[in-house]
This record gives sequence, C-alpha cells and structure tokens, in this order.
Amino acid sequence: MSPRRWRVLAAIVVIAAVLAYVAAPYLRAASLFVRTAHVGGRVEQFAAEHAHAVTVMPRRTVPTRSGEVPARLYRPDGSISRSVLLIPGIHSMGIDEPRLTALAKDLAGSGVMVMTMALPDLQHYQLTVRSTDVIEDVAGWMTQQPELAPDGRIGIIGISFAGGLSIVAAGRPSIRDKLAYVLSFGGHADMPRVMRYLATGEEVHVPGVANHPPHDYGVAVILYGLADQGIVPAEQIAPLRKGVETFLFASQLTLVDMNQANATFEKARQYAKTLPEPAATYMTYVNDRNVAKLGPALVPYLTALGADSPTLSADRAPPPTAPVFLLHGSGDTVIPAAESVLLADYLRKKGTDVHLLLSDLITHAEIDRAAAATETMKLVSFWADVLNK
Repeated sequence: MSPRRWRVLAAIVVIAAVLAYVAAPYLRAASLFVRTAHVGGRVEQFAAEHAHAVTVMPRRTVPTRSGEVPARLYRPDGSISRSVLLIPGIHSMGIDEPRLTALAKDLAGSGVMVMTMALPDLQHYQLTVRSTDVIEDVAGWMTQQPELAPDGRIGIIGISFAGGLSIVAAGRPSIRDKLAYVLSFGGHADMPRVMRYLATGEEVHVPGVANHPPHDYGVAVILYGLADQGIVPAEQIAPLRKGVETFLFASQLTLVDMNQANATFEKARQYAKTLPEPAATYMTYVNDRNVAKLGPALVPYLTALGADSPTLSADRAPPPTAPVFLLHGSGDTVIPAAESVLLADYLRKKGTDVHLLLSDLITHAEIDRAAAATETMKLVSFWADVLNK
C-alpha cells in the first residue's frame, strides 16, 4: 500500500474514532430517553437489550450531621462513567418511590453508578434547612469513596424541591470543587416565591413562559407544615396532619394503583367528618382540592415555614463552581418553569456554566408526554451533555 493510501486510511480511522467519541453520549442519551419515556415497540426493546445490566444493591445508610439516612446503590456492569447522587422531592416513599427507582435503573443502564438518597424531612412533608445540610454531607461522603468517585468527583441530580436544595448545597465550600455537575429537575430558585404561587397562583411573568394554576398537592403540603403555627388549636395539630398525610398518600398512589388511590381518598373524606372545627374545614378544603379557599387562608402564615432562609433558595446562596443543568417541564404546576429561567439568569450573572431546557415532554419531574421530534432532540442533547460530564 502506498504511503498516500496509508495516510488516507489513517485519516479515516481517526475521523471514525472522533465521530464515535462525539456520538457516544448522544447514543447513550437517546437510549436513556427511549427507556424513560417508555416509547414501546422494537425501539424500546432494542434500547433495553443494549443497556448495561444493573444490580440493585441492598438498602444501606450514610452518616450525616442529622443522623443516618437511607440510601441505595444501582451498579451497572462494565466500566462506569460517573457516579451520581439522585435525590427525590417531597414523597413519603423516599428511595422506594416507583418513579425514582425507575429513573435510577435507567440512568445506571447508561453506565452511571447511581446512589439514591431520601431526605428525611421531605419524606415527612417538611421543607427545612437540615435538608440542604444532608445533601452536602452525603455528597461529601460519596466523594471520599474511591469506588464511587475514582477522580474525587460526583454528579448530583435533585428532583422537584430537592433540585433547588441541591444547587444550594453544591455551592458550599466543602463540596463545590468535588462535583462534576449538579442537575435540578423541576426545581426552584426562590422558595418564598414558590410558596406564594402554590397558595395564591401568583407567578412571576417571564417572557415566553406560560403561567398555570397551581396543583392542589403543593398547598396540602404547606398546610401540613403550617399546622403547628396557630392555624388550628394545639390538640388538633396531629389529627389534621394525619388527615393531610392520608390525602397526600392517596395522591402518590394515583401513579401506582388507582383503585387503592380512590379507596384512600375516600378514607380521607370520611376522616374529615370526625375532626372538630376548624380542622374539619381545612381538611375538607384539602379533600375538595379547593386551592382557591385553602391557599389564601394560609398566606398570613407562610413566613412561619422559614422559607425565606437562604439555605432553601438557590438564588440567595453562593453559586456552584461546577456546571449547572436546569431541566423543567414547561407546564409544571407544582414549581413553575419560570423558576428555572430566573435561576439560570441569576447563576449566569455569577459566572456559572448553566445549561437550561424547558421541555414540553415533561410534566413536573417525569417524562411522559408526546411532542414534536425537535423537542425530543433537545432533550436527548441535554442528557448527552450531562452524561458526558
């Protein structure tokens, strides 16, 4: 073979290698999208067959300044590109929440070591400053485990309210230089602003972002948190919270078993009849999903939640040094999509590397909508950038 042909062949090999390297994250992201969106058919079957086999490890605990917290590892076979801490939002099932376990398996199937960790206070419908501390402590612990962080760095993915809290934690000195990235999935920028939106429907107008009425789930969570702030007499606090917990659990069951969910909703309605006033009225508002009456009644108490603490709002805390990814459903009715837009603006002004995507394919924190091919490609490209970190 002539030297010229050898040079041409070598050039072709180099170009092919570069294209394979560049395309790999997109292929992984496309496979991830196909599996998480459950597109069905031969495409999903092919993606599933070519994903990494995943071993779900037994539940364990991780030490934090607030005590041991539950965690679980999802270990892919073969080489691992990165470990990530995956944190759910407000949900009583914690690391056993079905959507979380499915996402953890799908991410691990892409070659990512995943550790899920539930924030105890969020499991109990409480938004507290301790949650930010727990994220910081668990992330710091992970970076010290050679098996999880060979290069001393991990990624963090926080869902819903855990998203904004993860951004806050990622800016703290103890871990800010030990993160490959932090991703907020349907998260918040400003906690007081979100609390007011959930109670009143008032939302900051951002050009190009539609406003939507708030979901009743959020105002029920607020009532639970405020029950001990003078809304009801002391002897009614625990009974009211028990009723709200029943309603919230029923709401969670709608994603698992509608028959069980409806039975639990009925249980909450019957329970309201056993409560004295004013707890009975508040519980009836919850059962009737009457945000218009319940929300304004809670507004005078909102500051009692401690939501104005800078440890709860990503736009009031020092920014991360790691790249920040903000993914939000354009029609989110729990945390408005405008929150991610405003957070992106804040972080960019601080010099942070920010990647923002508002997607019609996403509701609050899950992929379950059909949309145009361009929307699909945007989401695949977004995840490709994340998986390449």
